Amino acid sequence: MVAVTFETQQQPYGAGEYATLPNLPQSLVLPKGYQAALYEKEDFQGNSVLISAHDGEKTFIVSETVCKEPRSMRILENITVIPGHERNALALKEALHDESGWLQDSLKLAPRRVEWMVNDKFGCFVHWGVYAIAGGVWNGKQCGYAEHLQRAMKINQADYKEHFIDKFNPVDFDADEWIQTVKDAGMKYFVITTKHHDGFCMNYSDAYPYDIRMTPFKRDPIAELKAACDKYGLPFGLYYSHAFDWEHPDGAGNDWEYTNGGGDLNLFEGKAGRWFDEYPEMVPRVSKYYVDTKCIPQILELIKQYKPAILWFDTPHKLPPSENLRILRVIREADPSIIINGQLVNNNDFLSLGDYANTGDRAAEIFPTPGVWETIPTTNESYGYSKADRNHKPAEHFIELLIKTAAHGGNVLMNLGPTERGTIEDVDKNILSKIGAWLKENGESIYGTTRSPITVQTYGATTRKGNTLYMHLFTPQEGKIILSNMLTPVKKAYLFTDPDKKSLPNIKLTQYDTELTLPHALPAFTVIAVEFEGELHTGGGRLISSTRPEYLRAFDADYIPSNINHSDGKKYRDFLHDFKNSEQPVIWKLRVHKRTQYKITLHYDRLDDNTTNRYSLAVNGTQHIADVSPDCPVTGMWQQAKPFEASFVADIAGECDLVFRPEGPVTGSFIKLFGITLTPMDDKLEEAIIIEEDTTDTGDKNK
Repeated sequence: MVAVTFETQQQPYGAGEYATLPNLPQSLVLPKGYQAALYEKEDFQGNSVLISAHDGEKTFIVSETVCKEPRSMRILENITVIPGHERNALALKEALHDESGWLQDSLKLAPRRVEWMVNDKFGCFVHWGVYAIAGGVWNGKQCGYAEHLQRAMKINQADYKEHFIDKFNPVDFDADEWIQTVKDAGMKYFVITTKHHDGFCMNYSDAYPYDIRMTPFKRDPIAELKAACDKYGLPFGLYYSHAFDWEHPDGAGNDWEYTNGGGDLNLFEGKAGRWFDEYPEMVPRVSKYYVDTKCIPQILELIKQYKPAILWFDTPHKLPPSENLRILRVIREADPSIIINGQLVNNNDFLSLGDYANTGDRAAEIFPTPGVWETIPTTNESYGYSKADRNHKPAEHFIELLIKTAAHGGNVLMNLGPTERGTIEDVDKNILSKIGAWLKENGESIYGTTRSPITVQTYGATTRKGNTLYMHLFTPQEGKIILSNMLTPVKKAYLFTDPDKKSLPNIKLTQYDTELTLPHALPAFTVIAVEFEGELHTGGGRLISSTRPEYLRAFDADYIPSNINHSDGKKYRDFLHDFKNSEQPVIWKLRVHKRTQYKITLHYDRLDDNTTNRYSLAVNGTQHIADVSPDCPVTGMWQQAKPFEASFVADIAGECDLVFRPEGPVTGSFIKLFGITLTPMDDKLEEAIIIEEDTTDTGDKNK
């Protein structure tokens, strides 16, 4: 045994764990390839420090570390430290070329695994834990995401246990009632948090017994929900926070009680890195004492006990990609049929190796996402139960989001935050009931549909299943409406809920557009079925109205440069950013049936006070160039505020491109581009607006 010695203790210490140090060391001598983790409390708790001799024998003065009087210690041997990006690249290379072929099989079988989920389209997400007792409020202060209460309020483990774990007793919890409510809402699968970031398990966990048995409740709600899902025929999924864990002294995220990376204090992050890239010598400790001791054993336990159809992970950037990849392998070897979301292995070093992609929280608008993907809205603004957050969206918001998501080929996993008593709030039940009623009549236009090839429509959006398009009306309509951009002739169109499927009169206006005559005024969220034969051929730019305002979202532009980024799609956060120069145009392809003069209104915000650049909008030979207005508010990257508006007037005729671009190189952070409103004008326009003609553009040939 290679000896690790203390100056005040002559007996040697080999690799292993020392839960109690009988004498306080003054200095510590580590041979090459050794590390020591010192903790200020017994049993490896409290403030800690890692000292490393991975590159050669070293002597450390303990009083000069952040853990001046350690009470316990762990010694690791045979440590090799590899720089972050090199370590991750090596891990990926080894996985891709492993003789067992586990990663190759994982990637190849992904389409088969997700087939049922893609067909089902709509699932239920539940964030529920002991934090529900607080309802997002601690000592009179409210936090945004209620499930983040411990982190937001910097609550230590002793207080968290006393105020939440010791008191959690959801006596009104009824798994059957939950799942019946979910099923009646038209949701086809169910995912619930087992361990959230607080590190506490809502299931029985013999692998690491920091779990529901510590509460007065004692029962295993995860087992009861699994049984209810089996009873009602819903696939059962489990959320597990693998990378963010505020309970574990060797995990990531808790830097108010421990000396850990991945927290809000950025103790080891450096100026622009992650803790595991800035200090790669910290990885072996986290790997051995968190990932191997808590994370992997609990995941294997979940697979064995509950046989989940989905494992849903979160915050992968808190752990090294190499560790996330190792966790993925363990899951694939335990059960290769489990669907894994896109947030297990997803970091800057390599893209997601999960089965599908995840977009941001609480999206209100959808940006184009390739492949299989999912959005995760919640009924109000918090995922866990919040007493103060009464910002519940109406059912219509979620119906429209479900339609838009299906039109873009995605799934909706809609979240609820049950109360501390184990009940779903009445306001949530009311939302679910209305969604369920709509899906009971119109579900065929959502379930089993595929990404629609039809561009954005004036009236709403379209979904597709086989040789049927479904026109979804987002606003009331009467008289006539136009199905645009469909070259294939319409075989038959009818109101989807009409049992007789009475044909709606239709005529071809152009090669792209078909006009339908409606039998009477139709309410919002009516569905019209359009049948066609053969291949579905589409084409032409977006048809815009000559009589009603039209909003062109930046997310819906026909061309967005690859080096321009989308925001997350929350309300007032559906913008494009990262503009650098005039070689980054955003283009909408448009069509009008007759020449029309429009008031063209640009919607944007400034990112910072240094934004002083110019931009241009060009359409049909007319170019408008303007400075970014000093009156435009500075909202930063994530502040939610109504965008600034700037307008000019131009004619639009036939088919054309509407092009936005920065003028010249960008200084500062430029703007956030939300979109453009086109408002048809008449002779009563009162304000005179100067239009700068673009003499380098031939413009409209018929002008």
